[in-house]
Parts: sequence; structure tokens; C-alpha cells
Amino acid sequence: MYKTHLIPAFNDNYIWVIEDSHGAAYVVDPGCGQSVIDYLTSNEIQLVGILITHHHQDHTGGIALLQQAYGQQLSVYGPANEAIDGLTVRISLAEHTSTELNLKHWQLPILVYSVPGHTIGHIAYLADDILFCGDTLFSGGCGRLFEGSAAQMSKSLCILAALPDSTKVYCAHEYTQTNLKFAVTVMPNNQALKTYIEQVISLRKQGLPTIPSSIRLEKQINPFLRCDHKEIKLNVSSHFNQKITDNIQVFKNLRLWKDNF
Repeated sequence: MYKTHLIPAFNDNYIWVIEDSHGAAYVVDPGCGQSVIDYLTSNEIQLVGILITHHHQDHTGGIALLQQAYGQQLSVYGPANEAIDGLTVRISLAEHTSTELNLKHWQLPILVYSVPGHTIGHIAYLADDILFCGDTLFSGGCGRLFEGSAAQMSKSLCILAALPDSTKVYCAHEYTQTNLKFAVTVMPNNQALKTYIEQVISLRKQGLPTIPSSIRLEKQINPFLRCDHKEIKLNVSSHFNQKITDNIQVFKNLRLWKDNF
């Protein structure tokens, strides 16, 4: 029912375009407006709106140029509690809740989730089985805690992990190889992870993206979704030379370990 398009930007950003069966398209986190314009023009795609997950410039920097190019009639959705210029629809959500959203020019509603952690107001969008999660969940990893707490991010990831296994994960960066180097340090006995590493190496050698991933895969190989597992608790405790059993504390220390990896 939906078609997705990938637009690479900057060093490792992925800008996503989602197009419905009638040819109307929304762009997700357009950090570079010109890259979007060039792609949409060459592929004759009709842009009707923009979906923003959070306020960072590499996700919002192209809003003004797109509004200039396509007119102020573009619908621009984003979190109400973050300072983002150009929004026409501000989405207000209580923390860690979700709501159904009827986008302009689209017939089918989508779901929006509050997933704070990377930023306080970070949100994610789900259209059928397509998840646009910004910088919350990456393949093999998660976003840094720039504004939120470990408890907030851990709960946000639990919400995403509870989605159907078939859900496709469209994150906003090509961080997979770096994430997996850390993941295998934390989970050296995870065979699914080792198999995935080989697949990722092959894709990157061909210059291909590793995204989308899936919720099923991430639950198998992503250490930040497995903080309740014995192997991770033991290795985190060993790394920090203290016994750590609480899942949130395991997550907090795991994120700290990754930050300095």
C-alpha cells in the first residue's frame, strides 16, 4: 500500500519518503532540502507534507527550502514541545503515549508515538508496518541521551519493541556497522548477531544500505532491547566492576559504555 524511497544526505543521514497508492508523498526528517527536491523532481513524486521526529538540525534543516519550493500549503507535522520552525501541525502527546493521526491528503490514518530519550519531545510514526523512528532506535543500537533520561529511553525502546515483529524499522542514520562492533563486544555468544554482522558487511561492501531492519531482528541482536538478558547483565557488571542487576541501571551503563566505546 505504501512505497518508501531513500534519500542519502550528509555523511550518514537517511531521509525517507513514503508514498501512498495515490501518489501523494510525505518526506520524513528532511535535513537537506535540496537533496529532497532533486530526488522528488527526478522521480516525479508529488510532495504533500513533511513528518518531523525531533528538533535536531540534520532532521529539520530542509523545512524552509521545501516550503519555499512547494508552497506554504505543505503540511508539516512535528512534536509540539520542541522548538521547530515551520511546523503547521504541532502534535501534543503525553509522555510514552500514542495517538492516531489523520494526515492531510492521505486517506489512511497513521499512529504517532511519544518516545523521549534522545530528545524530550521525540516522536515516531507508524504507517501500517513501516516505522519511522528517527534517532530513537537504530539497527543494533539506540540514540544518545542528549536530553532525556535512561529510564525514558528504555521505556521508549520497550514501546517500539512491543510492535509486531514484522514491523520494518526505518531509522535516520547508517550507524549499523559501528553499532554491531559494540553489540558483539557485549554479546559475544549471540549467533544471530554474528550472522547479521556478516550480512551487514556484505551490504556495505556493495554500497547498499542496511536499513530497513525489523523489530524481530532488533529483538534478537540489539543489546539495548535485551537489558534483561543474563549475558548482558554479566558483561556490563564486569565492565564497570560492580554488580548491576536492575534493568534500567543496566541500560544506563550500557549506554555509557557505548558512548565511550
